[in-house]
Amino acid sequence: MIITLIVVWGFLLLTGCAQVPPEKEDARDPLQSINRPIYDFNMDVLDAYLLRPVAVGYGKITPQPVRNGLVNATNNLDAPIDATNSLLQGKVSNSGVNVARFLVNSTVGLFGIFDVASEIGLVEETEDFGQTLGVWGAGNGAFLMFPAYGPSTVRNMSGDMVDAFVLPSLTLGTPVTIGKWVIKVLEARASLIPQEALLNESLDPYLFVKDVYLQRQLYKLYDGNPPLPKVEKTEEQTANDDFFENL
Repeated sequence: MIITLIVVWGFLLLTGCAQVPPEKEDARDPLQSINRPIYDFNMDVLDAYLLRPVAVGYGKITPQPVRNGLVNATNNLDAPIDATNSLLQGKVSNSGVNVARFLVNSTVGLFGIFDVASEIGLVEETEDFGQTLGVWGAGNGAFLMFPAYGPSTVRNMSGDMVDAFVLPSLTLGTPVTIGKWVIKVLEARASLIPQEALLNESLDPYLFVKDVYLQRQLYKLYDGNPPLPKVEKTEEQTANDDFFENL
């Protein structure tokens, strides 16, 4: 699935698109002239006529306890991935928690349907290979927008490929992997329905989605404590600081 999206995106890159106005240029998004039309296609076609109607129907016909069980089960299947990435990031204790969660929920929790681990204090610690690359010092790279897949970056797309194909192939079959992906997509889209007004009321929905995505990735990379942005001081502020330091 991800490889297909990359091929389609690569074709669009070769064909080229309209120029971006100078006032909307963004160093984080050098491929904006391609990303914006893909975003429009995702929202105006795929989401409007397929994903949103299916997500709405899923939310209406699926009882909440069943949805909770499906989410728990898919999260449990990701526990080995979380544990591996935690270990690669040097978070040994988090890795141990994820291993323990997997063992408890896979047995007492009936294959992860019930999140028994959380009830006994084993809190989920989600990690992905994109974050692992970030911990190792890899930058985001260009912001990317893929058909159907949505926003990503060069680093996160590379990480998603490892998480989606390399690690699950050690324990999961293709049907299980596809089923897990479908549930995650439906749940993610259904959870966004209450927030649609924020997107619809924004002056530039594409920019809104990009900023929210990049901020969320930064938040995840630093485990909820991202560094404060550096503020360049004016010459006057610098002179005042020097004056008070010399008093």
